Amino acid sequence: MATQSAALSLVALGGVPMVVPGANLADTVINALVASTETLRDGDIVVLAQKIVSKAEGRAVPLADITPSPAALDLASQCDKDPRLVELILSESQAVMRVRPGVLIVRHRLGLVLANAGIDQSNIDQSGGPVALLLPRDPDESCLQLRAALHERTGIDAAVLIIDSFGRAWRNGTTGTAIGVSGMAGLLDLRGAPDLHGRRLETSELGLADEVAAAASLIMGQGNEGRPIVLVRGLSHDRRDGSAGELIRAPQLDLFP
Repeated sequence: MATQSAALSLVALGGVPMVVPGANLADTVINALVASTETLRDGDIVVLAQKIVSKAEGRAVPLADITPSPAALDLASQCDKDPRLVELILSESQAVMRVRPGVLIVRHRLGLVLANAGIDQSNIDQSGGPVALLLPRDPDESCLQLRAALHERTGIDAAVLIIDSFGRAWRNGTTGTAIGVSGMAGLLDLRGAPDLHGRRLETSELGLADEVAAAASLIMGQGNEGRPIVLVRGLSHDRRDGSAGELIRAPQLDLFP
């Protein structure tokens, strides 16, 4: 049987300004589409970097406002981090998983296992003193609201992802990871589907949203590129109310707690 060709298009949208607290992200996306001479189409996926969502939602916290607890002071001495930053990490976490100099791995309140509870200080104005940026309060809900706003404005029901860069067990380097999903599957269950020889798949589950996130992250960049919105086109995917929560393995099923 001959295979069919396939293509996927990813466009980093231009015309995205510095996002400030209270910014209307639907306006930001639509203006960026216009600046890039693009329009939304059925089946499109709009991918946003976590930072612009967190900034719009007012999740920046001046470290001067934080008083570290004794627990934060103790952990800070172990991981060589600012105790105020550690206090913020603890406030966003369910549990501390691993500690070593320079590394603090936690289970985030959203269930994500990641370094520093996803709290970052890069690409944030620090001119008034140290500031840390927390993850959105509810990334899946943020995606759902933005998807609804884009549909109202354009008539197109595009899927929306919020992504961040995560490290991975056993592998060096970070990769784009979906922390918010709406309008598509987060996890695609392929069990029962046939392989090329007709054998039914038994264990195959595809982290679909993570694969899209990794592709989009490639052209977003990680430094001063200023490309926080990517339009993904050409991916055949389930049109449903998926979530990033689908991608989180339950702690009782984690082989490496």
